[in-house]
Amino acid sequence: MVKTFRMRIVLYGIISMAVTCGAELVVLLNLRVIVEFLRRNGYRNSILGRDGMDIQVQMIILIISGGVIFLITFILLMDGLIRYVRRISNGVGKIASGDLNAEIPVRGEDEFAVIAKNVNKMTEEVKMLMEKEREAEKTKNDLITNVAHDLRTPLTSIIGYLELLKNKPDLEAKDRMRFVDIAYQKSKKLEKLIEDLFGFTKLNYGKITMKPGMLDIVKLLEQILDEFYPNFQDSGLSYEFDCPQPSILVEADGNLLARLFDNLINNAIKYGADGKMVRVEVRKEEKQVSIRVINYGKIIPEGELSHIFEKFYRVEHSRSQNTGGTGLGLAIAKGVVELHGGSITASSDIHGTVFQVKLYYSLADSPKRFETE
Repeated sequence: MVKTFRMRIVLYGIISMAVTCGAELVVLLNLRVIVEFLRRNGYRNSILGRDGMDIQVQMIILIISGGVIFLITFILLMDGLIRYVRRISNGVGKIASGDLNAEIPVRGEDEFAVIAKNVNKMTEEVKMLMEKEREAEKTKNDLITNVAHDLRTPLTSIIGYLELLKNKPDLEAKDRMRFVDIAYQKSKKLEKLIEDLFGFTKLNYGKITMKPGMLDIVKLLEQILDEFYPNFQDSGLSYEFDCPQPSILVEADGNLLARLFDNLINNAIKYGADGKMVRVEVRKEEKQVSIRVINYGKIIPEGELSHIFEKFYRVEHSRSQNTGGTGLGLAIAKGVVELHGGSITASSDIHGTVFQVKLYYSLADSPKRFETE
């Protein structure tokens, strides 16, 4: 019931005063008994007159005894609060020395309880910040390791083939063209890696500024699928595009959406070759448009799905350039979708691996705020 320290002090003062008044009343009622007891025991002093104790002396005794009783009662009542303040002080001391697992018990609702609650909250936030800092450090180290690996592989090949061309000027034209072609392909992979790294860095640190406009999502997907036709042929895949509407307009950044679906379709080609087909479905919903990119390759384990949009994460863990890219494609796709205020999910079972993107027709309907140039 006591919610402030001031109210607690007032309450303890009232209780102490009541105890003191009761004790004083008892002393006053028994003062004559005390005087008679002293007389019977032979105590003689000028303080004890013939008619008893002087009134001034009685007042002094009552005041002194009252003060002592009040002080003792008040200290006893304050003892619990003093011990609680000491526990808060000890807890803060432990936290200050680096023990972030120390927790101060919250007792009551007064200012000290608020202090304890806020200190506990601050400790949890510090722990979260430290955890994020450790995660950022780990991410930075992973970034350096993965980038070094992914850059070194094609770069080593390029340097090797260029050295062959330089040191063997008498190579046959057929071999020379083959080596040049290999070096060119490796250079394109290196270019794609650097492009992905810059794209992810800009998305991750908010360096990309959107340039929204009205665009036809159906036409955009048809164009992207046509551009991927040679890749489908090389991988022995066919594709289907299913959309009941001939046109669906959305407000979005066309370049970013092209990058988004480019990554999703490229991912479907790389990991869906066993299924012989990639399917893209577009459906209108009440306020959103749903785009599903489906491949029928190997099923992604349930434990992998929760990490699939993380940077540098790849279901195929050997980091082979033949079966996967930088591990940034899906992270970039997620960043683009979130920048538009939409959502992206992944599921995988015997019916196929599905990446579903949902975008609002208008960015004004999106719950996420965005910046435009």
